[in-house]
Amino acid sequence: MKIEILQPQGINELGSRQNQEDSLFPAVESATTDSRLFMVCDGMGGHEHGEVASRLVCDVLSEFLHEHWTDGDALSDDVLYDAIDEVFRRINALDDGSTRQMGTTLTLVALHRGGVTMGHIGDSRIYHLRPSERRILYKSRDHSLAYDLFLAGEISFDEMTHYDKKNVITRAIMPGMERQPKMDIAHTTDLRHGDYFLLCSDGLLEHMTDSQLLQLLTENKTDEEKHRQLVAMTEKNADNHSAWFFRIKDIMPETNDATQKNDELSVRCNAIHYETAAPGKKPSLIHRMKSWLK
Repeated sequence: MKIEILQPQGINELGSRQNQEDSLFPAVESATTDSRLFMVCDGMGGHEHGEVASRLVCDVLSEFLHEHWTDGDALSDDVLYDAIDEVFRRINALDDGSTRQMGTTLTLVALHRGGVTMGHIGDSRIYHLRPSERRILYKSRDHSLAYDLFLAGEISFDEMTHYDKKNVITRAIMPGMERQPKMDIAHTTDLRHGDYFLLCSDGLLEHMTDSQLLQLLTENKTDEEKHRQLVAMTEKNADNHSAWFFRIKDIMPETNDATQKNDELSVRCNAIHYETAAPGKKPSLIHRMKSWLK
């Protein structure tokens, strides 16, 4: 399939921090309607060289995928996993003992002939939103201690948002790790005119709920107006906050289209499965069992 998008909108704000540890790909000023790969990486706050780690991941992944994948082809999971292996090889090469604590999260969205592939490590987020139905189809599940406790039924969704260790993440890209964390991957071919994809660091969501995010993107405004509104809504956020969002303009089937899984509604990394209970409630036993079984 051929996927056309409107002009992507990028955000890369300092917040109240002294340095920017988030990195984006492509650079905000270089994104066009022909862009097919988007990444947001959040250098781990409080750790030295977070900005080095986030920039390295964007650079290495983009270079590797440029060499091993073209947007005229489908993007296979194997190529993505190989790209992550290369990232760890490169970041491990930097490990001289003093850089052991640097790290970063990763979110990635790729548009290709087979559809859309979404991958993440850490607590930066990916959303697939459908304004025409006023709903979120996909929201990546945070790799964090708070979310693990929520899934285990130890704390409620509301308690998770105020948990004193909510910034402790359980997966990240860091040098010198004994066990390399796996990227969660989801795929979709269910694309409609007007759908949005959004990737963001957790700093963007400091004071914003999913409902507010959905409301913003369903308003009858241009993407440029929504961009300005999102920047204004987050201008008092303490953390660095970065994001990409873009809207689907058109989807056109092509001869010999590649087949791809359409699993975004069923994969366990889709947080929508576990957050359907009323606010303040813990995930149901059925949802918890699904998480365990998968």
